[in-house]
Amino acid sequence: MMKEMKYYPNLHARSLARRRSRTIGVILSNLDNPFFLDVFRTIETLAHEKGYEVVVAATHYDVARLHASIKSMIGLRVAGIAAIVSEMEPSVVEELSNVEIPVVFYDAWVTNKKATNIKINYKKGTQQLVEYLHSLGHRRMAFIAYPLRLQPTEERRTAFLETMGHYSAPAHIVLPTSDGFFAGRDATRELLRSGFGPTAILCVNDITAVGVLKELRDQGISVPKQMSVAGFDNISLAQFTNPPLTTIHIPRDHIGQLAFEALLSARSGGPAQGQEILIDPELIVRQSTGARHLASSEA
Repeated sequence: MMKEMKYYPNLHARSLARRRSRTIGVILSNLDNPFFLDVFRTIETLAHEKGYEVVVAATHYDVARLHASIKSMIGLRVAGIAAIVSEMEPSVVEELSNVEIPVVFYDAWVTNKKATNIKINYKKGTQQLVEYLHSLGHRRMAFIAYPLRLQPTEERRTAFLETMGHYSAPAHIVLPTSDGFFAGRDATRELLRSGFGPTAILCVNDITAVGVLKELRDQGISVPKQMSVAGFDNISLAQFTNPPLTTIHIPRDHIGQLAFEALLSARSGGPAQGQEILIDPELIVRQSTGARHLASSEA
């Protein structure tokens, strides 16, 4: 009879009647970036396995939209919130500290005893890249940064400059006006016009690096023979670029798993809520980097 009448149960109303929501809220900075999408997919898969629904909001790195998304999800009476965003600010953390539901932060870099905070050791990852390229003979390196001053991306830029300073090696920063493939392309053009003359280009993320590879190829610059290129994140696309991209692996599936388990544990009264988790990234070497070849004038 229910099928004939095309009846669908109101799960939200049912959960409210039981005073126990079965919906989790996930807030992401950018759904166009495979990094955030991969984290979301893991949370969504695990949530469905445990009988939870997931609502998602994208902020596009806008703090005002982040605040609005939080208010919207609280209004929906979600069982918990995972804030997988890069534009985290103290005001946001304070707002979430006052809610009576479990909260998981990603890269908040602030102290909040009521929430789980998952962090990545970006400094270590960037150091690994610079040290690896230095071991291949590269001395003049450039870093294509991110257009917005976000904590995770700023840590990579700062670590690049600090590590290059340790080697007393020439370093150059390019600050694009946009994000993504086109940012990599435009930044490469700017870098090649600058006269700095690097032998290796490090990128703030893999999407930028894909744009760099395309522009170098269009200009007839061989990778890695004439220029080494490295990214950051190890999105799936990185292994299919031409050549495959050397990068720093950040385990998105593990981040998603930790986020969901922390929400579930906190909701069940477990000890996971309030912990701080630091994840070390891993250097992934592929064919976009190689030994520096001496120019004819240096030979």
